[in-house]
Amino acid sequence: MSDQKVISIIKKTMPAVVSIVITKHLEDIQKEIPPDLYPFLPNGPDGPKLKIPPELIDKRGMVQVGGGSGFIVESDGLILTNKHVISDPKAEYTVIISDDRKFSAEVLTRDPINDVAILKIQASGLPVIKLGDSTKVELGETAIAIGNALGIFKNTVSMGIVSGLSRSISAQADPQSPPQEMRGLIQTDAAINHGNSGGPLVDLTGKAMGINAAIVFGAQNISFAIPINAAKRDLSDLKKYGHVKRPLLGVRYITIDDNLKDKMNLPVGYGALVVKESPVDHGVVPESPADKAGLREKDIILTLNGKKIDREHPIQDFLENLNVGDRVELVVLRGEKEKKMYLALAERK
Repeated sequence: MSDQKVISIIKKTMPAVVSIVITKHLEDIQKEIPPDLYPFLPNGPDGPKLKIPPELIDKRGMVQVGGGSGFIVESDGLILTNKHVISDPKAEYTVIISDDRKFSAEVLTRDPINDVAILKIQASGLPVIKLGDSTKVELGETAIAIGNALGIFKNTVSMGIVSGLSRSISAQADPQSPPQEMRGLIQTDAAINHGNSGGPLVDLTGKAMGINAAIVFGAQNISFAIPINAAKRDLSDLKKYGHVKRPLLGVRYITIDDNLKDKMNLPVGYGALVVKESPVDHGVVPESPADKAGLREKDIILTLNGKKIDREHPIQDFLENLNVGDRVELVVLRGEKEKKMYLALAERK
């Protein structure tokens, strides 16, 4: 592959990649200071204060606290990025496009399952990146990551190959957030840094195969992207319903394998074991489809619509291919007896 082809693809896609600047009110930042930092902070009239250089505070008392990337997918200002980039409800988000114009961004929707969010800016006639088909991505194909590295260096490009498909990792948006399992990811050795989050991972036609999402700390050349088909579904939902619709079953579970079977003395080495997360939690979301169907703690869901549930095929993977309102059949093991349950999936809020 010639350098000129790569350069051509970068020139074609770069104008549609945007920087996302995250700002917050100084007062909100002060309120969020962890108490264990108080001994290290100077005291003001109202207690410990975070000292921020005046030049970093604008006329409205806003302070830049982070940055990320995104890319324009429709010429009227529709932008894809990561949910974790724009996760703070108290923050304001500004989009800077390739000609350095700045726009206030409206968060249209956040995907409750995948690390995807959709923004809107008031503009027209913008360059776009076309969306590919992540089901056709192949191991070894060239991947180009474009973004705003560390929120500072604009127009950052790295290149590598697709080094893994359908990967699963547990990730945190920040140290205070609970871990979230991310599944079906594209693994690449193209370098992805914090500020690249939300930028596109494109193929040799210049189409997005994924959204740059995560890196593995302590490991070199291991990065991950959200498959673009997840974002395409979100865009479709947004146009149909005004928000992302994801189906809810309503159980908290751990997927069983042979190790867990031996450790917990379970009767089977596959399925989803319904478990509680706290003394007042019974493993089933109240008023959810699972609750109404009669599922309860220690039940083992063996199959969903006749398909076996295991480590390679967890419940969440099945739900990704179902819609709100779909009726499903579960085979559940309770004690020594199997029973069938039927329920209609609700909408995840």
